[in-house]
Amino acid sequence: MYLEQLSLTDFRSYNQVDLSLQPGVTVMVGSNGVGKTNLMEAIGYLATLSSHRVSTDAPLLRFGTARAMIRARLVRGEQSTVLELEINAGRANRARINRSNPVRARDILGICQMVLFAPEDLALVKGDPSSRRRFLDELLVSLVPRHAATRSDYDRVLKQRNALLKSGRGGKFTSGHEATLDVWDQHMARAGAELLHARLEVVELLRPHLRNAYTNLTDGSKEAGAIYRSTLQEALDDDGGVPLGAVPASGGPDDLRMLSVDELTARYVQAFAASRRRELERGVSLVGPHRDELELVLGQAPAKGYASHGETWSMCLSLRLASYYVMLDDARTGGSAPILILDDVFAELDVQRRRKLAEIVSGAEQVLVTAAVEDDIPVELAGRRVKVVPGGIDEQVIPMTRKSDEQG
Repeated sequence: MYLEQLSLTDFRSYNQVDLSLQPGVTVMVGSNGVGKTNLMEAIGYLATLSSHRVSTDAPLLRFGTARAMIRARLVRGEQSTVLELEINAGRANRARINRSNPVRARDILGICQMVLFAPEDLALVKGDPSSRRRFLDELLVSLVPRHAATRSDYDRVLKQRNALLKSGRGGKFTSGHEATLDVWDQHMARAGAELLHARLEVVELLRPHLRNAYTNLTDGSKEAGAIYRSTLQEALDDDGGVPLGAVPASGGPDDLRMLSVDELTARYVQAFAASRRRELERGVSLVGPHRDELELVLGQAPAKGYASHGETWSMCLSLRLASYYVMLDDARTGGSAPILILDDVFAELDVQRRRKLAEIVSGAEQVLVTAAVEDDIPVELAGRRVKVVPGGIDEQVIPMTRKSDEQG
């Protein structure tokens, strides 16, 4: 898959901008602050319905406007697809596919396949667990778009259950509360089981690619790994139940990965019962996928708190590369090869890591790169250069005149 045309209206700093693209490598060069990242953010939003920079839609609208538009033409093989996404202030976003009637925004999920590298990715290692949960869920939805509804259903049930727990704090929990909570326990157990089951499958797909990507980016002296830590296991273990063994190496019959959605649902019901007193005391749900953790490991130690700056960057890049390879595997069975976006990443890397990353990604069907200084881009990423200027694109393609190219 590649992006052939991108048009933005009232998105971020742009009143109107149109960008023509092609397969292979395109490097967008421009001074800091001219809007390079805004272009990449728009592509990312089209793919995931979320921004890698902000948590709400409001900053995506050009100041003083009520809506923004993202239009894109995507090419997959001989098929061309036009996507239009309207981002609205104060009401639901809407989308169109091939200029058909408007549909829900989430109906376009899975059409634009994309993996985006950005400086914000440091949060994947250094940030709180929500960053890693979001990473998993975005990959999950890219592979199986219907899981957007799975996540939405879980969030809706969690909100209702938390409201009920909060209303029952301070000795106000009545028999009516208990009966209602039993009902919400069933709903949340089912929704949580479906989300957990899907996440565990994604982690299994990621793990070997994460290990290989980290080895290829570094000297290979440490092995990268990922362990899914479930609050379901913790709740039942604390209650004296049979350990569920979330650590993948356990391989026992009670390994979470070995359980069906129905079996996980039953375990959640059991865990909610075991945690009810503590949940009522605190007025929040303490067990569920919303509190799970994806622990990243380098060698024998957690990456968070132990990895050096260079190791942290390598782990973040390896996670994104692993997701790219998972999506590439999916493309071989009917999915789409993802677009690779490297947003201002090379400036953060040393020369060795720049070259290794460039060698790894250069074979992708489409690679979009942003840089303030063209000399930050390794020669391995030879390709089209486009000048980004305040408010738009300089249509004249930049010739490659770097000293390193002239010498090599």
